[in-house]
Order: sequence, then C-alpha cells, then structure tokens
Amino acid sequence: MFFNKAKVLLSSVFLISISSTFSAQNRISDHNNIGWYAYNGTFKLDSKFSIHTEYQWRRNDYITTWQQSLLRLGINYQANPNLQLRVGYAWAETFPYGEIPLNGMGKDFTEHRIYEMATVTDKIGKIDLSHRFMLEQRWVGRYSNASLTSEDQYPFMNRARYMIRLQMPLKGNSITDKTPYIAVYDELMIGFGKNVGENVFDQNRIGILLGYKFNNLVRVEGGYLNQIVQFGREIEGKNVFQYNNGFIVSANFNFDFSKKTVD
Repeated sequence: MFFNKAKVLLSSVFLISISSTFSAQNRISDHNNIGWYAYNGTFKLDSKFSIHTEYQWRRNDYITTWQQSLLRLGINYQANPNLQLRVGYAWAETFPYGEIPLNGMGKDFTEHRIYEMATVTDKIGKIDLSHRFMLEQRWVGRYSNASLTSEDQYPFMNRARYMIRLQMPLKGNSITDKTPYIAVYDELMIGFGKNVGENVFDQNRIGILLGYKFNNLVRVEGGYLNQIVQFGREIEGKNVFQYNNGFIVSANFNFDFSKKTVD
C-alpha cells in the first residue's frame, strides 16, 4: 500500500511538473516598471447622492513614458451605510509601452467604457473590509491596417471585476483625523463575450499601501503595485503576459456640498 501511494504521489508530481513546463514554454513574458499617480474626488450632494471624479496618470519606467491615461466619472447612490451603488463613464488612452505593445501594430488606442459598480463595506474589529463588484461595457479602439493614424473600429467587449480591500489604522481603533493606516487589496478582472479573445483572465492587481487621513476632506495613499495583464492575442501561438511592478500614489478628496441643517 505504501508503494502504491508513493507511485501515485510521484506520478502527480511528475504531471504537475510537465504541466508547469508546458505552460511556461507556451507563454511569452514582458516585464515593466510602472508608476501610477491618481486623483480621486467625491462631491457629496445630499445624504444619498454624490458625484465621483477620477484621473490616473499611469506611467512606464516609473515616470518617463506613458502607459495609460484614464479618466473616470460616476454618480453614486448610498443605498444604506454599507452599500454604495455607482454608474458612470470612463475614457482611457493606452500607449505602446514595453517590449511587446498591447496593440499588435504598436499604436496607441482609445477605449470608451460604461460601468456599473456596487461596493459593500463591513468592519471586523479594527479592520475595515470592502468588496467592490464592477461590470464594464467596453468599446476598444482597433486599426484595420497599419497605415491608419486613428482607430476605425471599436469592437464591443465585456469585463467583470472584483476587488477585496482591507485597511487598518496604525494607531487607535478606527481611521479618524490625523490617522496613519495600512491597506492591502487584490482585484481580479475577467473578460467575457464573443470578442474576449485569449484573455478570459484579463488582469490581476495587488496593492500594499500606507495611507494617512488628514481629515474628512483629504486622504493620501502610496505603496507597492503589482499588475499582471494577459493579452487578447497570441504571438507565434503563445499567450502573452505582462508582469508590471512599481508603485501607486493617490490623493483622495471628499467635498461635502449637502445642505446643513441648524437645530
């Protein structure tokens, strides 16, 4: 019986090893150093509604060249203290960075998105926990031939995103004014629909951040960012993955324009 179990174990290890080797042989990797610099602004209109504004200046080689320019706008609805809903629009311009550009012709391309989002929050002891669910309807620019200077096609794509985030104060039991904190998050993106191409797995992002809340108006964060991107196309019959490592810095503002009542 011992030898039979040993044979099964060795066979399993061998198959896993063969599978990993085969996967590596059928994969092309591109490594880049990135720096993302972000602004987030929320404008509270009343107890339920607010406007979300966001811009991300995403750079390759940390800061020297473009990776992506992203603008996102939205309308928030606070359904209850633990559930926020959002619908909005996003515009992105992606550039030909790295050794293997995302666009097969080595060109930059524009993307238009409509998105729907739900964020569920909870608190477990000192830890603030959030789950963010997002659906995106994407029109991604494409060139029918290399001689064109602008996109002439915008195929439709779908993407689902899920992010889990945990944050904890480094002093006290909650994140209040003048409080440093630490945050970690992981976000998975899955493509679906007829134009998904190779990247059913689209992206995964991991962030490890230090933050500081000055007051209810201003909060800043910065730290390590890891981004894995799978291309929607193959090269010489192989899947292409980007492994992007660097940092992210964001400034977050909350403006309260709601009416104040006086007792």
